[in-house]
Amino acid sequence: MATIEYKGKTYEVDEDGFLVRGMEEWDENWVEYVMEQEGISELTEDHRKVIEVLQDYFKKNGIAPMVRILSKTTGYPLKKIYELFPSGPGKGACKMAGLPKPTGCV
Repeated sequence: MATIEYKGKTYEVDEDGFLVRGMEEWDENWVEYVMEQEGISELTEDHRKVIEVLQDYFKKNGIAPMVRILSKTTGYPLKKIYELFPSGPGKGACKMAGLPKPTGCV
């Protein structure tokens, strides 16, 4: 496993850059790190809403929601989610939320 050091904290990540210990290790510094990697300049309430929905769904179900469920739960069309997270809901949003890499279609 690889490690990433950011703002004095070390994060253990898998080969795709997702947190190995997930939300247990997740914090605001991680969010800032992923923002930089994704080229997101400002974290908006819309970003936070997607992150919260992803984390809540994962806590209840043990997996990330499918795209249509994420879209329905947030009320955002898929196009908006891609505007918020340019690399997509699976890679960008799930990574920022501290979820493991999704196995299906997120």
